[in-house]
Amino acid sequence: MSELEPALEQWQRTRDAFRWELPDRFNFGRDVVDRYARETGRPALLWRGPSGAQRRLTFEEVARASNQVAHLLRSCGMGPGDPILVLLPKLPEWQIALVGALKAGCLVIPGSTLLRPRDLLYRARHSGASAILVEREQVAAAAEVARTLPHLTHRFSLGLPPGGLPSGWQLWEEAVAAQPEDDSATRDTAASDPALVYYTSGTTGPPKAVLHRHAYTLAQSATARFWLGVREGDRVWTTSDTGWAKAAYSVLFGPWSLGAEVCMVAGRFDPAQELRLLSEMAPQVFCAPPTEYRLLVKEPLLSELSFPALRECVSAGEPLNPEVIRAWREATGIPIRDGFGQTETILLVGNFPGNAVRPGSMGLPMPGHRVEVIDPDGHPLPPGEIGEIAVGRDAPSLFQEYWKDPESTARAHLGEWYRTGDRAWRDPEGYFWFVGRADDVIISAGYRIGPFEVESALIEHPDVLEAAAVAAPDPDRGHIVKAFVVLRTGAAASDALARDLQEHVKRVTAPYKYPRRIEFVPELPKTVSGKIRRVELRER
Repeated sequence: MSELEPALEQWQRTRDAFRWELPDRFNFGRDVVDRYARETGRPALLWRGPSGAQRRLTFEEVARASNQVAHLLRSCGMGPGDPILVLLPKLPEWQIALVGALKAGCLVIPGSTLLRPRDLLYRARHSGASAILVEREQVAAAAEVARTLPHLTHRFSLGLPPGGLPSGWQLWEEAVAAQPEDDSATRDTAASDPALVYYTSGTTGPPKAVLHRHAYTLAQSATARFWLGVREGDRVWTTSDTGWAKAAYSVLFGPWSLGAEVCMVAGRFDPAQELRLLSEMAPQVFCAPPTEYRLLVKEPLLSELSFPALRECVSAGEPLNPEVIRAWREATGIPIRDGFGQTETILLVGNFPGNAVRPGSMGLPMPGHRVEVIDPDGHPLPPGEIGEIAVGRDAPSLFQEYWKDPESTARAHLGEWYRTGDRAWRDPEGYFWFVGRADDVIISAGYRIGPFEVESALIEHPDVLEAAAVAAPDPDRGHIVKAFVVLRTGAAASDALARDLQEHVKRVTAPYKYPRRIEFVPELPKTVSGKIRRVELRER
């Protein structure tokens, strides 16, 4: 306990002293980006391409370019609350588009570039989006979706597609370049106005639309300050893909709120290359998912390189193995600080800078939040008892609602609490320890995967009668998707059919959702009401 006493005392002082200071009117583009833009030459973004190409942008350059985006959207007749889908890979235009759309008061909907047409169609139809921005390689798929949605009137491609622009599409860079650089298109948004929507996987239906207010973009400064450990003038590298809430807090809103420079590296993950870049780009703060850390500690290059600038290393998305934390610390001298958050929140529980890390623990509650482990009636549980992680609904960092889904919103609330759906217990010192999901959402390599989505894709195959998807343990990814499949009469189980089913899922939904293991079974276990008993399948 002696090592933990100073950490607990420091956390308690910080927690007790913290107060949310949120203005009534707030716009991240105007009140953060434009403010830092007044400092000539202040670095905002360092981008590295797959071939080694490099771009650097200052806050002043981001401010001017985002002003042009705001003017463009306003010229399209878009304004407060109008939805725009932004599906871009790791390019500076991603941050610029998001900031510009927020300046225009639009409702920004970031999406993954891994989405297949059916996923994109659902998001575009559900949101009623007026505009869409995709990278050149995605235009064909997006055009297929847009043809069925007359409300998707403003269609932009970043880069010229291989077959040229389809009818009704515009080249984004040309349309933006034609706009003025002044800030007259920036709206005076309220902190309570809708700002962002993220689509997140559910267990029994299509993705839920998580609606955040403009206050959320400011609240992410707490994530950067208290968990990432960002200091003014730092360089921050987070390896997360765009389109996910994690990218928003760690590649945009969090670090930029504190005037830090963010790094963005395009290309596929390669552990040796990632370690080289960690040494060359010399960030003070590094954030990567557990899957990457598991592979980085196995890379021989880790012991050969030095990282003199590195001060903070963090990870989130799923629990990180204590042995990985120990191996990383032995090689770099820096502990990996684990943390827990959700698409619906900012970071809620974490191991904070300067505090003693309890390997395997989620850490302590984020200042400004009431976080408890509760029973089914909403009562906080004593140390050692397993319950559901819940957060007081008075925190401005929480999502506003599941957009257009009042039933799901109501289910997520229990009196004064927002129920996270994750189970944990607290030790006597107050540290949280993760147990698992209260529902059946699968977390694999940091991705949230709804079993319903996988099962729906499998059932579309002509040889499949029924299917169930669950999480199966994996040493590198934490968990992978495993599918139990009941075949139709006349179909024969085989390795070839299993591979065909995997390729089928990749084609009809995002590739990261495909089942890496398939087991053919004669029937699925079910309740008396006919529901699949996934808990029984997991126990197998």
